[in-house]
Amino acid sequence: MRILIFGAGILGALLFIVASILGGAQIEGYSLISQFISESYATGLPNTDYLRYMYIASGVLLALFGFTVSSAMPKSTGIKIGFFLFAIFYGFGTVVTGFFPCDIGCNPDPEVASLSQFIHNTVGFLTYTIVPFCLLGIGFLAKGLGSMVKFGKISILCGVLSFGFVVLLFGNPTGSFIGLFQRIIEGSILFWVIFTATTVKTNGLKITGHPTA
Repeated sequence: MRILIFGAGILGALLFIVASILGGAQIEGYSLISQFISESYATGLPNTDYLRYMYIASGVLLALFGFTVSSAMPKSTGIKIGFFLFAIFYGFGTVVTGFFPCDIGCNPDPEVASLSQFIHNTVGFLTYTIVPFCLLGIGFLAKGLGSMVKFGKISILCGVLSFGFVVLLFGNPTGSFIGLFQRIIEGSILFWVIFTATTVKTNGLKITGHPTA
């Protein structure tokens, strides 16, 4: 099981990262600082279907990671709920935003948005509202367990970082640094995924306090 957890987490995170890099690189004048990631595969842009497929695949893998990783954690209902919510809102959320891309420019005004962009924006809002609290909740619960103090601290740090930049992003969704803020949010969450997957693989099931055999 730990190999499945590791593979799903690492591959899911890498697919997302590679897709975001490729998307920005293929559009002349695209700004990583001032433009949303979604603008790189918006409706109407040529040769971007493969990016949507990459994000969809990434979301499926990250959902699988979220649903399975709690099996390598202590039997805590709170931690299990935190990972399940992560799987639903970050994993499946990424799948939905891949199926429903935003319009060119990703205008956040609901009065001019298409149905696809409305769904995209709604799911993105829910994802960024809930996922940082998943990391924080998992972190605080794990920090109270002797064998998971480091994991708990990293989870809290990533949760605080992502939440802080969500506040900045939501506070000014048309500002000059929205791309940077979004990438810091995504980066902190994906770093946490990679750290968690690596921790499970490195420590085996010892992270639960049980023998690995």
